[in-house]
Amino acid sequence: MNIAAHAHSLDHSKAEAMRIFGAQRAAYRDRPVPSLQERRDQLRRLERLLLDNQKAICEAICQDFGNRAHQETQLLELFLSVDGLRDCRKRLGRWMKPQRRHGSVWFLGARNQVIPQPKGVVGVIAPWNYPLFLVIGPVTSALAAGNRCMVKMAANSRHLCTLLQKLVARDFEEHTLAVVPDVSGSVFSAMPFDHLIFTGSARTGRQVMHAAADNLTPVTLELGGKSPVIVCQDFDLKTAAERILQMKTVNAGQTCVAPDYLFIHESQRDEFVAHCRRIAPARYASLSTPDYTSIIDQAAHERLMGYLDDAREQGARIVNLLPGNLSDSRLCKIAPTLVLDVHDGMRIMQEEIFGPLLPLKTYRALEEVVEYIKDRDQPLALYLFTRQPEVQRQIIAQTQSGGVAINDCGLHVAQHDLPFGGIGASGMGHYHGHEGFLEFSKMRPVFKQFAWPAFPMLYPPYGKLFERLMSLMLGR
Repeated sequence: MNIAAHAHSLDHSKAEAMRIFGAQRAAYRDRPVPSLQERRDQLRRLERLLLDNQKAICEAICQDFGNRAHQETQLLELFLSVDGLRDCRKRLGRWMKPQRRHGSVWFLGARNQVIPQPKGVVGVIAPWNYPLFLVIGPVTSALAAGNRCMVKMAANSRHLCTLLQKLVARDFEEHTLAVVPDVSGSVFSAMPFDHLIFTGSARTGRQVMHAAADNLTPVTLELGGKSPVIVCQDFDLKTAAERILQMKTVNAGQTCVAPDYLFIHESQRDEFVAHCRRIAPARYASLSTPDYTSIIDQAAHERLMGYLDDAREQGARIVNLLPGNLSDSRLCKIAPTLVLDVHDGMRIMQEEIFGPLLPLKTYRALEEVVEYIKDRDQPLALYLFTRQPEVQRQIIAQTQSGGVAINDCGLHVAQHDLPFGGIGASGMGHYHGHEGFLEFSKMRPVFKQFAWPAFPMLYPPYGKLFERLMSLMLGR
């Protein structure tokens, strides 16, 4: 495509996105508050869309990755999406009810309530690593709250984007839900949405937030960061290794809440490594197994191999957990890998990894671990393996993170009644469950005055009666 044709295509995509936005904004103005029945019907239609097109969805995602097992997509994307839709539909009636609030004792007879109302048109910017779940999750919350919704997907998700655009256009009115292909992220994030949710890197998140600021658009950012794992001496090492490796290898570690580095007591490091050496090959016989996901593209593959080269040059020991070669550039795969003897000068300890590489740090006392975590940006997740309630309370109280999972990794994201979101550098705002409904709702306060005037004696002109009443009210 020549430059002129490319520019024309971009202009057309922008115009089409703005046209759909206009249709959704007009529909919101005409019918700003969909009924419970309408919202449940939308969620039910979205669920049916997923269930009826499982194979096509799995194949599209596999094509986008180069290889991803259909079973992995079924478990991590289809099941979590469908289960979230069902849970939301079940609880939605209760969420939509106006909330009674207490009134001041001085306003006798007056009534207070908070009414959840839709914000309007919500924009969703989804990443490539979980391209279905990270579309359906925010859309579920936005539709439940009664909003219209536009979705922009990542360039690396072009096969799934094409499929979802077709399926959504078939099953939904354009003024309710639309997938917008080809429009650039800069154009999409600068549109005057009533709320915008972005999932991706912190660098791009800053750009999205900056663009949204011109429209005073509220933003939910789901970013990432370096999520730590702490394994305490009392916890069974084999069990810890099994659970940590599962979250580090699923989707080849390309997960925003994947363990990014691990703290293990210095006396237990070698035993933990030995368990990992046995567990990984039992799950993935070789790099070529279709059960093991490819790295998304060659640029990401080269970035990850660069981390390993840099760590090796600075004295780290690289432990390939699979038989055979460490990587296969043709398949765009890298074996699950432990990186030992790391220090903070290495790139692998400075940047979010987003791949199947796991640095190990050792400690002598938990206080060292706490101080290390506190000195860094708040991560999206923190993982703690211990059976001791007091240690659990201590670590939770002394650190900050978007979410916490105790004695496992990543499963807090699958709990629909827990909010999902970051803090600081790992993001802002929440979605999933009730918090997602609230995130995309305007919680509108309504004060209803009693029929009689509340305080005619406080109207001007002020005098002795006013002073006596104010003295009583202020407790003097």
